[in-house]
Amino acid sequence: MKTLLKNSVAITLFPSSIETVDLRISNSLIVERGKNLLPQAGEKIFDLKGKIVLPGMVNAHTHLYSTLSRGMPMPKTPPRNFIEILKKIWWKLDRALDEETIYYSALVGAIEAVQNGTTTIIDHHASPNAINGSLEIIKEAMAKIGLRGVLCYEVTDRGGKKQRDEGIAENENFILKNYNNSFFRGLVGAHASFTLSEESLSLCGELASAYNTGVHIHVAEDLCDVVDAERKYHCGIVDRLSRNNILTNKSILGHCIHLSQKDYSRLNKTQTWFAHNPRSNMNNKVGYSPIHQFKNRGMIGTDGFPSDMIEEAKIAFFKRQDSQQKQKIDFSRIISGGQQYVSDMFGSQFGTLAKNSVADLVVSDYVAPTPMTKENILGHYLYGMRSANIESVIVGGKWVMKDRKVLGIDVERIYSEADKKSKKMWIKMMETVP
Repeated sequence: MKTLLKNSVAITLFPSSIETVDLRISNSLIVERGKNLLPQAGEKIFDLKGKIVLPGMVNAHTHLYSTLSRGMPMPKTPPRNFIEILKKIWWKLDRALDEETIYYSALVGAIEAVQNGTTTIIDHHASPNAINGSLEIIKEAMAKIGLRGVLCYEVTDRGGKKQRDEGIAENENFILKNYNNSFFRGLVGAHASFTLSEESLSLCGELASAYNTGVHIHVAEDLCDVVDAERKYHCGIVDRLSRNNILTNKSILGHCIHLSQKDYSRLNKTQTWFAHNPRSNMNNKVGYSPIHQFKNRGMIGTDGFPSDMIEEAKIAFFKRQDSQQKQKIDFSRIISGGQQYVSDMFGSQFGTLAKNSVADLVVSDYVAPTPMTKENILGHYLYGMRSANIESVIVGGKWVMKDRKVLGIDVERIYSEADKKSKKMWIKMMETVP
């Protein structure tokens, strides 16, 4: 199917550009860009009348399984630290997941992602009592909405060797099934250094190397991760990751808060990717991630919060301002980092509106009350644009949301079902042993 978008204000953050142009889309690509393009036979024409077109946004680190956690009962005794947050909340939630709640968590999360202009989700999944086939369930839910995904299952030792091995197998099966899929790819998921033995870390690194993919892992989110490596293994986290072949140009390290200058320097040399999650970091009181250390390999994730990347970018920016750190940082680059990562993973160009780039696009009805130029686009993005301005979304050349309506699904029915499933899950969650 061919589509012609007339009179669009095409904007990219990195590199910064703004131009009023027509965009011709064929199959999944932008095949032509220019002014006053003439319609072709069989082409559907949409006059955007000066509305903004942006590249689709990427959520670089999240947990879709947490979507149905909103409003869930909290522990009677509030968690006192990060470990207790995991034990009393998230490790009880993931053990309560079954196939139905995995599906509806992913389905609702995908709907919200599209509504917020996010076209690709890089997800890190865990469901210890429903491991086998869980990634295909998430894929099915995301595909129903039309999203693109990079998925993995969280390998950990906290459930014993059997569950660890099932997690390894789940990653391998998904990687194999989606090796050349144009919408889905697989990574090797790993929880964190402090829940993984040397053998388990080694298995993750070996699997990623065997399939030329990366490892998606939480790193130094809390100081407990650093202390564990030093006490048990007499080294730093980066040392452990390095000797187990985790640090590659396709791996994603989430958070990276409590590392040394030497650690950041070593990681940057490996071209490993960093995922910054400002809302989650603040909510869990784990500290501030020094994102100026991420150089050119930083990107933004939500860590289980909804995939509203405009809101996440704003919080990242203002938290950075509040930190009063004086080192220079190119925020446009870190906001667009996920698009570069996805380009590397899929071997196609994302994050641009140039000819031959992938047609993952967002249409925004934001009206600038002041001049908008390539020099001040970031200012408009951070101080003016909102996710509420997202009107329509195209993924792979296909409309998945048009005029704020997610196409091909009954959103009201899905939310009603999700409400029922979540109530059952909460009951199960409260019955599990901490």
